[in-house]
Amino acid sequence: MGVIPWSPLAGGWLSGRYRKGSELTGPVSPARQRLANRFDMSLEANQRKLDAAEKLAELANEAGMTLIQMAIAFVLRHPAVSAAIIGPRTMEHLDSQLAAADTELSEDLLDRIDEIVPPGTNINPADGGWVSPALERAARRR
Repeated sequence: MGVIPWSPLAGGWLSGRYRKGSELTGPVSPARQRLANRFDMSLEANQRKLDAAEKLAELANEAGMTLIQMAIAFVLRHPAVSAAIIGPRTMEHLDSQLAAADTELSEDLLDRIDEIVPPGTNINPADGGWVSPALERAARRR
């Protein structure tokens, strides 16, 4: 069995699209407006995502790579992952993402990423998406 995760750039959060001090104050596209609680910069949870993205960008810079490279390489490094759905919209996006295929992440760097965002953490619970009712506690009973 393999895993093919989608959106390793977290809908733009790990591409640099949303940064502290930028003029983006909320969802711009119709698709993002339907998910406003995940992109509304006035929400405290999204401010925490901005803080984490800033720290991750600094870490990537220290490691000599872009945040995009680090984010995609992080996903691809997981032993269960077969491939990642990166979803570039332009050739420029594609070019910035392809370099991640050859990007190596050291154990130290992975530990530092885990310090910023511990494994299994959704900074904004709205990012958890839909959960199948079959996985709810009541459905797990015999």
